[in-house]
Amino acid sequence: MDKELHLKLTIRLYTDDNRRCFGPGIATLLERVREHRSLRAAAASMEMAYSKAWRIIRTAEEVFGCKMLDSTTGGRHGGGASLTPEAEQLLTAYRRYQSGVEKYAQGAFEETFGSYRRAKQKKQGGEAV
Repeated sequence: MDKELHLKLTIRLYTDDNRRCFGPGIATLLERVREHRSLRAAAASMEMAYSKAWRIIRTAEEVFGCKMLDSTTGGRHGGGASLTPEAEQLLTAYRRYQSGVEKYAQGAFEETFGSYRRAKQKKQGGEAV
């Protein structure tokens, strides 16, 4: 093997009818809304259409039964958006769960595939990790 192995996980939440409702995309979108204080700016920073951003937000709101954003319309200082307390809690829970799963999975990956990685390093004259 001449390529380094690494693990990449994606955690997505689905409804019982198999509809995607939360994952890395909406988590990043919510974090960007927090940063930019605007759904439009958050979507643009991800090169995502504004209509798609709203669709993702509405799906999550429908599934979780709460608003994700507090929005204000334009005016003298323009509009804006901020995360609701429920969205903040959901985002925190998702990131905490993601971190725990990744930590566990990385250990299992090392245990399962570590010898393949070490064999490559020894073959190249390096030390085993």
